[in-house]
Amino acid sequence: MRIMVIGGNGFVGRPLSRLLAERHEVCVLDALRYGSLRFSGDDLSRLRVIAGDITDPAEVEAAFAAFRPEAVIHLAAIHYIPECEGDPGLAVRVNVTGTVNLLAACPPGCRFVFASSGAVYSPDTRPHDEEDSALGPSDIYGFTKLHGEHYVRHMARLRGLAAVVVRLFNVIGPGETSPHLLPEIVAQLKAGHTRISLGNLTPRRDYVHVDDAARGFMAAALAGEVPAGTCATVNLGTSQAYSVEEILQRLRRIARRDFTVEADPGRIRAVDRPVLAAGIGRMRDRFGWQPEIAIDEALADLWAHPDLSAHLTRKYQLAPPLPVAPPPRAAAPAGLAAAS
Repeated sequence: MRIMVIGGNGFVGRPLSRLLAERHEVCVLDALRYGSLRFSGDDLSRLRVIAGDITDPAEVEAAFAAFRPEAVIHLAAIHYIPECEGDPGLAVRVNVTGTVNLLAACPPGCRFVFASSGAVYSPDTRPHDEEDSALGPSDIYGFTKLHGEHYVRHMARLRGLAAVVVRLFNVIGPGETSPHLLPEIVAQLKAGHTRISLGNLTPRRDYVHVDDAARGFMAAALAGEVPAGTCATVNLGTSQAYSVEEILQRLRRIARRDFTVEADPGRIRAVDRPVLAAGIGRMRDRFGWQPEIAIDEALADLWAHPDLSAHLTRKYQLAPPLPVAPPPRAAAPAGLAAAS
């Protein structure tokens, strides 16, 4: 099957693209917003990569015409919440308009998997359920993802797409591209800091390992029946929520490092829900997926192999991953040649 991974150079996109390439023809479309290409030479021998901006309809159309995908997994987004709050126009252009551009370019019958977020739900103390839990984003990021979901459902009906909305919860593991809680902690510790600066310390979150998340998106693209013109909605997480303090205690034990924590007012979010956890029964029943990696194993993997993107490592003067030559950009539709 020909599968296009939008944002395939990112945190979840990279392991997902590698996994899919074992059995399928895979094309990565990525704007390389967070640095250079992060695939190895061996990876690139099995992948087609196109540098393209999903906010540009011509670049999207060119890439789709070149590859002719049978399935599209859309992971590209501005998802670091402070960045969305600081530049809401950019967040809307990428997360909403970019999604519409991709949907418009999909051939009829294509399966379209959209990476949404648990941030679309109203705050609750229980794991969120796709049918029963109220929707009510509390930040720009959540609103853009909920708006994206509306367009996915509408254009699935309009264009005969087989759509799956995957509400992803917090992802951890090697390869992070944004300064979220855990990569911030690990980057500071790896740089030799013994006093860690963090934002809000009380929220409880559902952390799923990046490899489990990649398997979940692969299942959403390949498993189960999704009739053309319909849209399935599922959560992707573990159903277990941990406070920041619990995570810090576990990381102290795993890393064998002692450190103190101080609240940095510059990192504290004005709006931060107290609990975010996924009910995953529908994901298990419909697509045959469930998480395999427990929280301590996930933390140990992150500590042993952080593999943080270059713009995060520079912040703490860590050695960045080696850069890879950039791929070709999507050409204009006229006179199009397939990029490889």
